[in-house]
Amino acid sequence: MQRLVDGVHYFRKVGFARHQELFARLGSGQNPEACFITCCDSRVDPNLITNSVPGQLFIVRNVGNIVPCHGTSNNGELAAVEFAVSELGVEDVIVCGHTGCGAMKALMSGVASPTIQKWLIHAEATREIIRERYGHLEGEAMLTAASEENVLVQMEHLRTLPVIASRLAQGRVHLHGWMFKISTGEVFAYDSGSNEFLPLRESGPGNNGRAVAVTAEAKAKVTVKTSTRKRIVR
Repeated sequence: MQRLVDGVHYFRKVGFARHQELFARLGSGQNPEACFITCCDSRVDPNLITNSVPGQLFIVRNVGNIVPCHGTSNNGELAAVEFAVSELGVEDVIVCGHTGCGAMKALMSGVASPTIQKWLIHAEATREIIRERYGHLEGEAMLTAASEENVLVQMEHLRTLPVIASRLAQGRVHLHGWMFKISTGEVFAYDSGSNEFLPLRESGPGNNGRAVAVTAEAKAKVTVKTSTRKRIVR
């Protein structure tokens, strides 16, 4: 704990001083570029992964990067997304899963504390997809498949929010599914054309950060191919 306290003082003396102009602007409001929904796992740092600074990401975190469907009581996740889109004008919403996810391990094993078990009800579709389509996998490969499928399931849940459904139809909002591979620092993005998570290519003309199959070698790095069923995720 003392290390954290020391870190606060270091930030005030050094970090804040380096970004004083930035924080002065942020003091009058925020204008984030994207809403970033991810797991509360301590190994996942949205700002570090995206090389972004305070104010660029509107971050929503919980166990398993889960988004309960619209109509669920006490739905803080969708409330946050609605605020980001309706009030802050965010046009890009990212759901980012990760390898080695404890939530997915609990989901698939059925072993978790009572509170976690209730929460994971919102990922029940993920469990059924894995049981029906990935019976040949086990261990880490199965967990990675679960994490990938869960990203897509939660993106479908996002579509149940009226403001998301409406703006998707108008092309005013874009949903993105990402997977962060902790051991290598790589990020893969879901590509609906190939129905796979592909390496996230660097931005370029007409690319806008879209996932593409750069090379056969890069494509081979994707740990698990997603199921063959067609999805509504765009």
